[in-house]
Amino acid sequence: MTQKTLTDLYHYFDSLFDQEVSQDTLFASSYVRGFIAVEAVNFGDDNQPLTQQLYQQVLAKITAAKSELSQQDQTIVTNFYDLLQSEFS
Repeated sequence: MTQKTLTDLYHYFDSLFDQEVSQDTLFASSYVRGFIAVEAVNFGDDNQPLTQQLYQQVLAKITAAKSELSQQDQTIVTNFYDLLQSEFS
């Protein structure tokens, strides 16, 4: 994975549906994508670079919403989002 912009990240998320990934990965990517889309509006358009500030803002929102998920789903989402951290500069 090497995503430089929000558009690149969205393309990565879309490509997961064409790959043989687990249902957990598809769930986590869709869940995380929703938070990224909502928060990214505050940082620019879809061509904006992936910044640590955006990463931290989305992480805070995911953490704040943890009560809407089961413990298992929280772990799946957190682990997936942690894997994306290196994509944000």
